[in-house]
Amino acid sequence: MLDLKTLVADPAVVEASLKKRNKSNLIPVVSDVVAMDKERRESIQKVEALKAKRNTASQEIGKLKKSGGDTAPLMEEMKAVATEIKSLDERLGDIESKLSLLMYEIPNLLHASVPEGTDLSGNVEVRRWGTPKELPFPAKAHDEIGEKMGILDFKKAGEVTGARFVFLKGLAAQLERALIRLMIETHVKAGYQEMIPPYIVNRAALTGTGQLPKFEEDVFHIEKYDYFLIPTAEVPVTNYHRQEILEEKDLTIKYVAYTPCFRSEAGSYGKDTKGMKRQHQFNKVELVKFSKPENSFAELDALLGDAEKILQILNLPYRVVNLCGGDIGFNSTKTYDIEVWSPFTKGYMEISSCSNFVDFQARRANIRYRAKDGKVHFVHTLNGSGLAVGRTLLAIMENYQKEDGTFEVPAALRALLG
Repeated sequence: MLDLKTLVADPAVVEASLKKRNKSNLIPVVSDVVAMDKERRESIQKVEALKAKRNTASQEIGKLKKSGGDTAPLMEEMKAVATEIKSLDERLGDIESKLSLLMYEIPNLLHASVPEGTDLSGNVEVRRWGTPKELPFPAKAHDEIGEKMGILDFKKAGEVTGARFVFLKGLAAQLERALIRLMIETHVKAGYQEMIPPYIVNRAALTGTGQLPKFEEDVFHIEKYDYFLIPTAEVPVTNYHRQEILEEKDLTIKYVAYTPCFRSEAGSYGKDTKGMKRQHQFNKVELVKFSKPENSFAELDALLGDAEKILQILNLPYRVVNLCGGDIGFNSTKTYDIEVWSPFTKGYMEISSCSNFVDFQARRANIRYRAKDGKVHFVHTLNGSGLAVGRTLLAIMENYQKEDGTFEVPAALRALLG
């Protein structure tokens, strides 16, 4: 969440960021926060004044008792004061609870370098790598190739579970496993510590990374335990340091984690429903960083380069785009998307998002670090896909396809397949 003091001191900055996000509808929430914080501070002052009055009266009652004076009037007055303090404390608790919920509604402040734009058409291309292949025959979609080869089975997955699931068989399963290994080993060599986190998390974890309370419909909920299936490894890995104070000498901390991911894809029905592009369950390798504030944007550039490295190893053409205000995620202050080339659609498809959240998640999860001077500050958190495994397999099948309806295996994966 945002820093309340910063918001109250300069709400215009927050309102300008909301307008850039195309979220002007949230501006009244900012006004409500300012008004409610004023009431909160006034209530605290009243409570403190009343408690001071009560302390003074207690001393006076003690003196009266020693001197044999009449304490009844003062004690009666203090009963009324105690009732008023209790009422104000209850009101204060209610205000702070509502204020917290309002703060959870407000997205992160956008970095100055985020482009203007209301939707993905406003995203700005940063660079391209590789040249899209000109196939001498009509390109086929990955699902058509996979079903013809007998390595993707959407029909059986639909019978076993439902729509937007798939069985990977034979070569597809082997390639998925090889891709995970390639990604993990590449990132470990780049200095990331490998981690296998839980695939189920509690409500506090999802609140810490910003998925709750605003986006609960997007995650799968296990109601009996109030647990959730993870939408990405970002959630458990970021929360690994929840409620901790890290040491400055240990930053930047870098983790890489492979997990299956589960998303309800609420609101996306009818969009990219065919094939493996938008599934309820998919594999992903995630990169997570904990950085000092002054280093976080350099760390974002480095993280982006680490994710790009996988596509370069696989010789898959891609481009990098800087997301505009209308397309960027709720938690992010700046995001780069990596989009891989799809010969079938003759366009680029998102395969990774690399984001800097500055202290937005750290405030929610209370992740801090102790500087050399002993002062404690919030860390900056970052993450990115390194990469989405299913979409990488999809890109391989389409970019390396042959006229006979099969595809070649990239050289970098052949050794891993034996």
